[in-house]
Amino acid sequence: MGNLPEGYPKHVAIIMDGNRRWAKQRNLTSAIGHKEGAKTIEKIVRYANKIGIEYLTVYAFSTENWKRTKEEVGALMLLLKNYLDDFTKKADTENIKIIVLGDISALSNEMQNSIKNAMERTKNNTGVVFNIAFNYGGRAEIVRAIQNIAKEVKLGKLNPEDIDEAKVEKNLYTAGMPDPDLLIRTSNELRTSNFLPWQIVYSEFYFVEKYWPDFTEKDLDIALEEYKKRNRKFGGK
Repeated sequence: MGNLPEGYPKHVAIIMDGNRRWAKQRNLTSAIGHKEGAKTIEKIVRYANKIGIEYLTVYAFSTENWKRTKEEVGALMLLLKNYLDDFTKKADTENIKIIVLGDISALSNEMQNSIKNAMERTKNNTGVVFNIAFNYGGRAEIVRAIQNIAKEVKLGKLNPEDIDEAKVEKNLYTAGMPDPDLLIRTSNELRTSNFLPWQIVYSEFYFVEKYWPDFTEKDLDIALEEYKKRNRKFGGK
């Protein structure tokens, strides 16, 4: 694994948008679009590991995605389960650590088992931390954190006045991780779609016109170079 020089992001987050539009443009099914998108994920996480990005977080399935048709959700779930089972073997041999962020309790037992196996099998790997946001919603994550903190207060373990940002961060799915330095979104959509709202407050945003299945290692390189040119002030002058 390489090491990115100073000035490059340690943590990159990606909203992988455009699988369905990519497929529609080619008169293909949404399922094929999602399958091509999964291939792109694999390619990009391998490249991120190779060049020394420390954390890569991708938005795979949001809490809002349940609103899609039953057929599409079913196809997506099957694809993601098969992808996870297959990729876990490769990730383990390539030193990639897989973490799933989100509420997995709402998923099937088979999917939960695949997720637990992926995280357990790769937990000691020291390459890129590959965060897969699955059944993830940013507001739901913050509500969950508040509920956990409220339980501590109720049990008398915590005073309300001692609640600070660090306490909230410890109760997020990303506890112990640095916030994303760079957020990339494909397909030229200019919004964050309930993705990591707490964590991206000072992230640099980079938008790409390409649909996700067409995103390449070169596109990631261009985004990293663009990030390096930015002057991050974190609220200062």
